[in-house]
Amino acid sequence: MTVIDIGTLTPVKDMSGEDAEDTDLLRASLEEARIFLSSFGWCHAIKEIYFGLGVGGIVSVFLFHIDRIPPADEWIWVVTGDMPSSYLVTDAAHTPVAALERYCDLMEDWATAVRGGRSLTGLFPVAAHATQENADSLSKRIEFLRKEIIPAYNV
Repeated sequence: MTVIDIGTLTPVKDMSGEDAEDTDLLRASLEEARIFLSSFGWCHAIKEIYFGLGVGGIVSVFLFHIDRIPPADEWIWVVTGDMPSSYLVTDAAHTPVAALERYCDLMEDWATAVRGGRSLTGLFPVAAHATQENADSLSKRIEFLRKEIIPAYNV
């Protein structure tokens, strides 16, 4: 298991955005992330949640500490926002930015396969219909994350 430096993250009780509206949007993303992660049978309960990064209504990255059924990891990143929600193991990403970068890679692999008419077998599952329109929409969002959001947090 990868060790995450919890000290660099914010407990969700202390999470705040740039203003009241952004904070409300981040809280809505948190609830979406909780519901998403709780939908998996291997997630028995949520022990702790930390806010990694986010822009309300666009994208948020949270770190969840869960009571789980092994072999599921007890620490899981959840990315949510204006795109398909996803969870990522911490082995693949040690920081919220790395989790978002990994998310972008996985989503772009899916979009590229869909646009190319290739099989999705072996690719990270995406909770969206495999249509050209969805692939194009997801690619635009990923491009925005890579150009605008990730650099802002890679300071």
